[in-house]
Amino acid sequence: MKIHREGFGIISGTIAFLGLINVLILLFLPGHPSLMLASLIISLILFGLILQFFRYPKRELSRNDSYVICPADGKIVAIEKTMENEYFQDQRIQVSIFMSPINVHANWYPVSGSIKFLRYHKGKKLVAWHPKSSTENERTTVVIEKDNKTQILLRQIAGALANRIVCYPHEGDMIRQGAELGFIKFGSRVDVYLPLNALVNVHIDQKVTGGVDVLAELV
Repeated sequence: MKIHREGFGIISGTIAFLGLINVLILLFLPGHPSLMLASLIISLILFGLILQFFRYPKRELSRNDSYVICPADGKIVAIEKTMENEYFQDQRIQVSIFMSPINVHANWYPVSGSIKFLRYHKGKKLVAWHPKSSTENERTTVVIEKDNKTQILLRQIAGALANRIVCYPHEGDMIRQGAELGFIKFGSRVDVYLPLNALVNVHIDQKVTGGVDVLAELV
């Protein structure tokens, strides 16, 4: 199990902060062993939570040209035909994955192709499962065009706890299915917009694994 590079700064800062708190208690409150023990236990728990959030497991990826693989870990919270107004301006199948704070928060490319469109939007901090979070929260929209001109739109959405969306590609980049697209820090959601003839391979409330489970098949 590796630690994601996006976590190095936060983990280092957490170690420094918790270490300082415990040293201050040791220096200024030496006659309170129960307080020192409680502080140490709380520090270890907090450090463990931060560490697990930035874990980056090695996975056997499900690469196939007809597959749309899950771009994130989490739970399927929406599967519906909807109007996509930012890029396509027409109806698509929307599949949404909610990522809780205990999920791995790296994101993967669902298909191979080229980055046709990429936009970052500042926004609100609605809870990630709120219906309006897709259009009103902080978010990044990425459109990937496959060799056969089929286009898939993926949207990284910050939740109430998320404080930064990281998206690595630039418009025009050639990308490979299963490679790392980015990272969302602390609670979030990923929406995928598929062609209407795509065969959805997941169901509501299903827990999925990014880079491994097949979200849909393209026909």
